[in-house]
Amino acid sequence: MKVIDVKELKRKLDAREDFLFIDVREPHEFSEFNLGATLIPLGEIPEAISDMKDKKDTEIILHCRSGARSGRAAMFMEAEGFSNVTNVEGGVLAWQEAYGG
Repeated sequence: MKVIDVKELKRKLDAREDFLFIDVREPHEFSEFNLGATLIPLGEIPEAISDMKDKKDTEIILHCRSGARSGRAAMFMEAEGFSNVTNVEGGVLAWQEAYGG
């Protein structure tokens, strides 16, 4: 599984690079603080990716609170044939430590 740190994520967001950005936390966590990603809670990933078959080669960056749930989602997506999935190391906690929020 590929990983990036929050500094690389920030660089990609600031550069407006083209990638699919997914937050796998729960709705209450997302409403408290989010980075502008699309919310797809971890438990909904299997159903959601069935509608994303045309995005199997798209760059997908996943994040959560600490990187654990998004890591599980990344491994699941890779097992389902998604070839360009990256996990944000440390998740929102690392982002808040580096940039506040």
